[in-house]
Amino acid sequence: MEFRTKVQKLPAKEKISFSSHVIFIGSCFAEDIGRQFLNGKMKVLINPFGVLYNPMSAARALEIIMSGKLFRREELYFYENKYLSFYHDTSFSSRNYERSLEKINNSISEAHNFLKSATHLFITFGTAWVYRWKDNNEVVANCHKIPATRFNRQLLKTEDIVNLWTRIVSGLRVFNNRLNIVFTTSPVRHMKDGAHGNQVSKSTLVVAIEELISGDVNLSYFPSYEIMLDELRDYRFYDKDLVHLSDTAIEYIWEGFRETYFSADTSAIYDRVSKITEATRHIVTSDEKEDIIKFRNSMLERIRKIKNEHPFIDLDAEEKYFNNLTGK
Repeated sequence: MEFRTKVQKLPAKEKISFSSHVIFIGSCFAEDIGRQFLNGKMKVLINPFGVLYNPMSAARALEIIMSGKLFRREELYFYENKYLSFYHDTSFSSRNYERSLEKINNSISEAHNFLKSATHLFITFGTAWVYRWKDNNEVVANCHKIPATRFNRQLLKTEDIVNLWTRIVSGLRVFNNRLNIVFTTSPVRHMKDGAHGNQVSKSTLVVAIEELISGDVNLSYFPSYEIMLDELRDYRFYDKDLVHLSDTAIEYIWEGFRETYFSADTSAIYDRVSKITEATRHIVTSDEKEDIIKFRNSMLERIRKIKNEHPFIDLDAEEKYFNNLTGK
């Protein structure tokens, strides 16, 4: 007897391995999944423009990355003693415009080179609601806590998303014809739009993505939104704000992601590596020096085996950590 609806997750045609280069662009859910790749020491680039919620800002970020365009001081906006970019989130803002430009341009250059050799691009749409800066009517990636009166709020139309992303996908294929492009709809709720507004927004995104992938057999979709709604249909799978996902929900969806994109061999290696990276974040509670040394030597032996079997996995930082773990 089944008490919930299981979402079908088909194995991907192009699997992800430790030799893959994977980019995540989009909402904070993209960061939730991208961090799992970091735990496994896999080659990943996460949100080089920061968190991007709407399809237009994500598209514009990819256009800039492909072009390699670098920003100038006049493209920044000065507000409350900070220089900011309407193309980026607040993590790129600074009281010093040179520092802000350095961070922005370094990230663009890194992303440009990474995208050239990328094997997979995951694009997560968070909301179809956008904010237009009244001064020039351009959609902003982030309002940077500037008063709402300076913006016009608008719901994107499905056809506008489809037309824009049809062009972006074509450009991506010219830039890197080996790239596997996967869309997802973020399961994170955007309750600033209200319950109804959130549903209208998510529906718009789902329909737009369906039109994109139904017209292109080389595009695909990972059902993170559907897994959250149908398999995890309970508030206990949300964080305290009832908007973001709980750690349990992220882990559950991550397991579904691995089933789809990892081979059995890749999953086995991932488990071995992630146990090592997780161990570096654990607080050693034993007062016994012998116990600490035993733990250290055990972890160093694991690292040695992985380095011998898979020399392309970089565990230098973890090795240094455990070499310095000597106890009292």
